[in-house]
Amino acid sequence: MSKHPEGHVFYRRMAHDYPTIVRGEGVSLYDGEGRRYVDASGGPLVVNVGHGVASIARAMAEQAARVAYVHGSLFTTEPLEAYSARLARRVPLDAPRFFYLSSGSEAVETAFKFVRQVQMARGETARHRIISRWGSYHGLTLGTLAASGKPSMRQPYAPMFRDVPHIAPPYCYRCPLGATCPSCDLACARQLEAAILAEGPEAVAGFVAEPVGGATLGAIVPPEGYWPLVREICDRYGLMLIADEVLTGFGRTGTWFAMEQLGARADVMTMAKGATGGYFPLSIAAMKGDDVETLRRAHGDFNHGGTFSHHAVGAAAALATMDLLEGQDLVGRAAATGARLGRELNAAMDGVASAGDVRGTGMLWAVEFVADRATREPFPAEARFADRVCARCMEMGVLFYPGHGSADGRRGDHLMVAPPFVVSDDEVALILDVLRRAILAVEKEALL
Repeated sequence: MSKHPEGHVFYRRMAHDYPTIVRGEGVSLYDGEGRRYVDASGGPLVVNVGHGVASIARAMAEQAARVAYVHGSLFTTEPLEAYSARLARRVPLDAPRFFYLSSGSEAVETAFKFVRQVQMARGETARHRIISRWGSYHGLTLGTLAASGKPSMRQPYAPMFRDVPHIAPPYCYRCPLGATCPSCDLACARQLEAAILAEGPEAVAGFVAEPVGGATLGAIVPPEGYWPLVREICDRYGLMLIADEVLTGFGRTGTWFAMEQLGARADVMTMAKGATGGYFPLSIAAMKGDDVETLRRAHGDFNHGGTFSHHAVGAAAALATMDLLEGQDLVGRAAATGARLGRELNAAMDGVASAGDVRGTGMLWAVEFVADRATREPFPAEARFADRVCARCMEMGVLFYPGHGSADGRRGDHLMVAPPFVVSDDEVALILDVLRRAILAVEKEALL
């Protein structure tokens, strides 16, 4: 098999053998030897409309042939304007405006800068702090990584960070506050007010969080009332609320955006992965029209930019992706198939000793592994339980996305189950069968 552990490419995983993928179709990838891999996680939860979609590739090629690149500070393009008009009908913001970039990290960084500049435009010039949550991931830049709450990724670079206050996530399976829902009175949300008061309300510009937890803690769904309370606290102290929908957007949770089902509206939203389904690196920071106007009146321009911002080919890819999402009702399909996936995933994990918790919504699910279900004791970090399960699944031709450190930053294993929305019933059955068999095999190894 053609693999590339060596050569001139600098790979993130240096000890991993990399098969060469030559073709994709639907939920499947094929390597140079003809082996099929069923993509049960959409890569890192990116692929929503499936692999090998000719209409998206064609739209990109046609746009590149007409005009591939223009400076986003000088010109606009037809696909950019057309896509923005379509997206505005879907995003739960008043009269939204969209700033286009290349990665989720850039979108979140843009949101931070926008919030700061709007607060300045309002005369709140001391407001510069962003509050975030532990158990989160917001990006790979120093600014977004400082806001992230993933200890393993933060640790090497912590001396380089500007400190960002963090509060507890709504992680009910392992409540960081030792509370039990609903008797906790949403203590994790109320921590936001305590953090604001500790920093000084006059210094805090905004709060950022994933509406439904992403891959860091594994598809944690907040308890009822969490987001309305967060919204009320932000309003009380003048904070702007940033919903990081980089992972959850474009149907992944069964609605176009997760905030639609959580009883609150954000001031700024970030999105990326599902916008183009992986066909082009495109991300979006979405802002309310009134806030953009406030900034315009005070400053004239947004003090921010990027070489590849507002990219015409990216907009063409997003427009073609939108055609599929709307034309085939793939968001509705994600809700319906996702509900079935959740039920059958729970059934598949019945009797699996290491399956401590199954959680999720829409087409976003996770299994958290434990060494003891009664005590919820995690496996030792060095056991790499989730990695071993994913490796065994890959050997059997199914791909999952592992996660680590959910319990205490080092310990705690889970994997994500988040296939493309076009997954068939038979493919769901295959995915879950392979997953169950792989877990049971790794359990036996762990007991040896």
